[in-house]
Amino acid sequence: MNAGRETLPDPEPLARKAAEAPLEPGVYLLRDAEGRILYVGKALRLRDRLAAYFRIGGPADPRIAALVARVRDFEVILTRNEKEALILESNLIKRHRPRYNVVLKDDKRYPSLRLDWSEPYPRFTIVRRIGSDGADYFGPFASARAVRETLKWINRTFRLRLCRLSEFRTRSRPCLQCQMNGCLAPCCRDVPEADYRRQLEEAVLFLKGRAPELIRDLRRRMEEAADREEFELAARLRDKLRALERTTEKQVAVSTDFADRDVFAVVLSADGAAVVTVLEIREGFLTASRNVEVPETIASAAELLGHFLRQFYESRTFVPAEILVSAAPADGELIAEFLAAKRQGGVRLLAPQRGDRARLVELARRNAERALDELLERRSGHADLLERLRRKLALRRLPRRIECLDHSSWMGKQPVVGLVSFVDGASDPAGTRRYRLPGLHSSDDYAALAEALRRRLGGRTPSRPFADLLLVDGGRGQLHAALAVIRELGLEGEIDLAAIAKKDPLRGETRDKVFLPGRANPVVFGREEDLLLFLQRVRDEAHRCAVGFHRRRRRSETLASILDEVPGLGPVRKKSLLRRFQGIEALRAAGKKEVAAVAGIGPRLAAAIFERLDSATEASPSGGIPEGAGPQ
Repeated sequence: MNAGRETLPDPEPLARKAAEAPLEPGVYLLRDAEGRILYVGKALRLRDRLAAYFRIGGPADPRIAALVARVRDFEVILTRNEKEALILESNLIKRHRPRYNVVLKDDKRYPSLRLDWSEPYPRFTIVRRIGSDGADYFGPFASARAVRETLKWINRTFRLRLCRLSEFRTRSRPCLQCQMNGCLAPCCRDVPEADYRRQLEEAVLFLKGRAPELIRDLRRRMEEAADREEFELAARLRDKLRALERTTEKQVAVSTDFADRDVFAVVLSADGAAVVTVLEIREGFLTASRNVEVPETIASAAELLGHFLRQFYESRTFVPAEILVSAAPADGELIAEFLAAKRQGGVRLLAPQRGDRARLVELARRNAERALDELLERRSGHADLLERLRRKLALRRLPRRIECLDHSSWMGKQPVVGLVSFVDGASDPAGTRRYRLPGLHSSDDYAALAEALRRRLGGRTPSRPFADLLLVDGGRGQLHAALAVIRELGLEGEIDLAAIAKKDPLRGETRDKVFLPGRANPVVFGREEDLLLFLQRVRDEAHRCAVGFHRRRRRSETLASILDEVPGLGPVRKKSLLRRFQGIEALRAAGKKEVAAVAGIGPRLAAAIFERLDSATEASPSGGIPEGAGPQ
């Protein structure tokens, strides 16, 4: 049943079960009526911790009471000691991502800069996964835009190569970047590798937050070059020095001891929302600031910081010698031990009460309070919008979770359905699903939506709650197709349904239309047009998801059909190529040498592949798809 329709549990069975729990260290998992894991915790004495949750009368803290009201069962896992419980708790949180735990988005999905020193004349590349391949990684950065801007500045300032390895090995003439004095051009000029590596080392110093140290070194070298009357070298060093000084002017000096440290502050609201602010300070300068929102948690400030610190540093390559926190974290000694092992040196975990360090924590706290106010303001606005949407569409319950589906195909080929989720008025990327429909061989919108809905709703999975409102892209026909599936699965009382159709200017329509089951005419929004705009936003996101997935599938299919016609190219080599290149455009852009470098291909087979590719292009310059045509 939906959480909004649950009846309060009888506390006595859970209280009796808690009283029988072992007095040993371990991990406990709290589950709701559908078996979903709501919370994962650890305790030195499991019985005492569980008894505090399920005692008659309930917990005194209203945040914890809200969780306990949803709990229908729990299980425990014993460990030999508290350290093992800490590790197991972290693993279970990452695996199940419970609603009430603090789950930091995986840093491996944030963009980072990668530098592979084993390459000739190495270059920086942007990656989203940090591997154990011997390369250096810098970041992660808060956004893709931030990392692109940083990389652009680094390449321009230190004149590093931009071309891929395949281009670097085959280029014979300087590129435009070289002609604009933006690259040393080691691909076609005699650039001493030691000089190029020195440029790289300077860039690495900047990325590590050592800009003041780098500026001092550049100024010293510039003055020495001027003394030796090497004025051309001195001018280049002067230009680099000025670029660095302009960049560091934007950084804020926050301490006078020129030390490296990270500062963490957490602020909690009365209803369980929280914000953790991180300040990264390198040589006394504030180099990065980040606010992490926690929409819902029952953790205390100490528990939240403990969870957060472990997750934050898990994939980080740099740990400073000093970490300041707004409250002593839970399991502080174990966390300090973990960080010291990662750093291979001592780490001080401090909660200062006075002095310069306390002022840094207060700075982080003020940033966290401001971010929390913004979070609560957004939540209040979303709550008002969702409540008005519930009334306007006469929904059974508040549409906290909305899912929307859209179908895309081209003349019945490669049909797919995209599903997007919005939770509490905001996009939920973790809820996005893409469905292939291999059994469908026609452009049948109704059949495609029905098949995707059966796969989405046909089985309850603990980590995938049903939507409060299910939205389909289309008109009455799509609405009836979805309603038939919901009735077939016996879920008519569980999920509200609606369809949104695009306006038809030929009929004089000026707005999109929203249809509901059992109602002939579309919904009239009147002055509440912001509700229609919100539903359009959800629909447009589903459309982008479906069309983008279809285009990737179509490109892959086109490439696969061409590779099938290349003599000597077996299924294993074909699979390697499809894994490496996602379409004809990517294959052609790579060039013969890069294709030949794929395992098992070689120059002869690469030449045959490009010969077949050229013949396919001559036969159909648009890749077999008419000009202007595309997926629907």
